[in-house]
Amino acid sequence: MQQLHLLGDLAVIFGVSVLVILVFHRVRLPALPGFIVAGMLLGPNALKLVSDVHAVESLAEVGVILLLFTIGIEFSLRRLREMARQVAATGLLQVGLTTLAAAAIGLAVVHRWQVAVFLGLLVALSSTAIVLKLLTDRGEIDAPHGRLATGVLIFQDLCVVPIMLLLPFLAGTATGGLGGLAVALGKAALIVVGVILAARLLVPRLLTEILKTRSRELFLISIILLGTLTALGTAAAGASLALGAFLAGLVLSESDYGHQALAELLPFRDVFISLFFVAVGMLVDVAFLRAHPWATMGGVALVVGGKMALAATGPIVMGSAGRPALLAGLCVAQIGEFSFVLAREGQGAGLLPGGTYQTFLAVAVSTMLLTPFLIQGGPAIVAGLQRVLPRRLMRETRAPQPEATQEPLRDHVIIAGFGLNGRNLSAALRSVGVAYLVIELNAETVRQARALGEPAFYGDATREEILRGLGIERARLFVIAISDPAATRRMTRVARSMNQDLFIIARTRYVVEIPELTRLGADVVIPEEFETSVEIFARVLSHYRVPRETVDQLTDQIRAAHYAALRTPAAGPGAVLPGLPRMVIEHVRLGPGAFAVGRSLAELGLRTRTGALVLSLRRDGLDRPTPDPEMALVAEDELVIVGQPEQVAAARRLVLDGGPP
Repeated sequence: MQQLHLLGDLAVIFGVSVLVILVFHRVRLPALPGFIVAGMLLGPNALKLVSDVHAVESLAEVGVILLLFTIGIEFSLRRLREMARQVAATGLLQVGLTTLAAAAIGLAVVHRWQVAVFLGLLVALSSTAIVLKLLTDRGEIDAPHGRLATGVLIFQDLCVVPIMLLLPFLAGTATGGLGGLAVALGKAALIVVGVILAARLLVPRLLTEILKTRSRELFLISIILLGTLTALGTAAAGASLALGAFLAGLVLSESDYGHQALAELLPFRDVFISLFFVAVGMLVDVAFLRAHPWATMGGVALVVGGKMALAATGPIVMGSAGRPALLAGLCVAQIGEFSFVLAREGQGAGLLPGGTYQTFLAVAVSTMLLTPFLIQGGPAIVAGLQRVLPRRLMRETRAPQPEATQEPLRDHVIIAGFGLNGRNLSAALRSVGVAYLVIELNAETVRQARALGEPAFYGDATREEILRGLGIERARLFVIAISDPAATRRMTRVARSMNQDLFIIARTRYVVEIPELTRLGADVVIPEEFETSVEIFARVLSHYRVPRETVDQLTDQIRAAHYAALRTPAAGPGAVLPGLPRMVIEHVRLGPGAFAVGRSLAELGLRTRTGALVLSLRRDGLDRPTPDPEMALVAEDELVIVGQPEQVAAARRLVLDGGPP
């Protein structure tokens, strides 16, 4: 019967969650905060629709373990090494400053330094799941602020492990004092070393043998077993299940099978992590929120404002401009999912009394719910802050200064962004002798480019003084080759206001950006998603010998109409793109009395007389692509003919009975 109760609870949870997520989808909000709202409605402090909350919480803990497992797979030791400097510098400053500030405020309220430090650590963590999902959906994961936020989130996730080890010492339940803490950290280090050795030596060989069976089920079970055993091993050594799950993910990331393992686990992870956010919502006491609205709102304001400012400090100290640093700060201004896990552990250890625990939950959940609005309104919020904050404090970029001996450039090209597209464009311009300047917000990229002789400058191209320093009034073209949609729109507007004759080419990932960028002044907008489609079908049509002029005419029509033909859903199975001739392929077998038997394709003049094309010839079970026009055809040959329907019909009549095409 207990199993039936749990199954009924899950049915209620998923049913209510579906309704709430549909509402969130209608108002264009991400799903994860919706699960929290669903939990608040379902929980024992509201509608009380779930009978066994503890069983649901147990399943939710599996979601956290799977989340850490997949994060470990996505990280990989190689990626950690590549991002080490950025992750360590920006992450350490954010976590350290936020912990100190929150602990200082907490000490004035709770009067116990252990509780204050623990609260500071909880507040320092942000939501990896929500932030990365929002940045990915908005196409900003590779933007400057997206990279900064990702670096901070990676460091925070790594901090979960030492915080878990530190928790018993803050609670006073550990033995041995500082010596005991050192022993615990030593054990954790030995576990990490052992896991890395396993990653290099044992796991790849084991998975290779398992994959030889070609059994998807066996592979999935083996992956889950690997994660389970590693998690249990770390728990037996005195660490946490979550640490073991993360290390197991790192093991898989070092093998050749990490991507497949991630693909197999993602559906399970998404289901269980959804349960986790529902369980978080159930923990919130709605009556407490009603009784303490001002305390909750004050806590939310302190957390969001303080975390944004402190998270922006690290990138600014490291040389970043103010705008991406503040946007990254807004991204990580909430309290994260791992904070709830730690808070429950802390409550069980006596570090969070009932009132403090409920206040923390109310503030944390509210910051999560506020996050989508903060990220969506981030550009406007940061623009307002830039107007009131001191320029020196914001480390605003200065206008590029050309060499004193150089004449001011005229009719040159300004390239915003020096990623792959920017580098390719600069190489093309250099090869034909066209003058250009590069503006880039990544200081390391600028340093490397200048070392190679590129005319690259560090600066924020959304600002008028930066563009003026690049000679925007005298430039002929402005090419925006960055991955930040909001910055692209602002660059377009500012550049057009400064030079009405400037030709602006803007790159965007999504075709929905075309109308707005065109309205702001872009002459050409190149969306990556449909340019890829255009290139693919152009290659396919060329392979089927469609005349090049027809292909060029079609692609020109599509681009001139802002890709409307590709954006409009097809009317049905028979729908074709405007301007594209309907093409069919037909297999025609030559019987003994067929007119074409004994004659060659050249003699028949099939291409010139009908317009159809013979793609291949099948004879004696062998295919001969693009057969020799002088080769005589024989009985039982099978011709593969392509063309428009009327052309193929005429070709069939010609080869079979010699009738008029």
